[in-house]
Amino acid sequence: MNWDQIKGKWKQTKGVAKQQWGQLTDDDLDVINGKRDQLVGKVQELYGVARDEAEKQVKDFESTCHC
Repeated sequence: MNWDQIKGKWKQTKGVAKQQWGQLTDDDLDVINGKRDQLVGKVQELYGVARDEAEKQVKDFESTCHC
């Protein structure tokens, strides 16, 4: 699934994202609102990983998400 599809189905996708990144709150997901760069930044912040690692995690999420 590409990011445009994920963004278009964000309400359905939020649950999948929360399963993958349990530290994301509902408020975080509402603020992110399907914006890829904000998700990357929040993953980086909450999990203390480098930007490259956060990008990799979001890319993996994007490629495996079947929402």
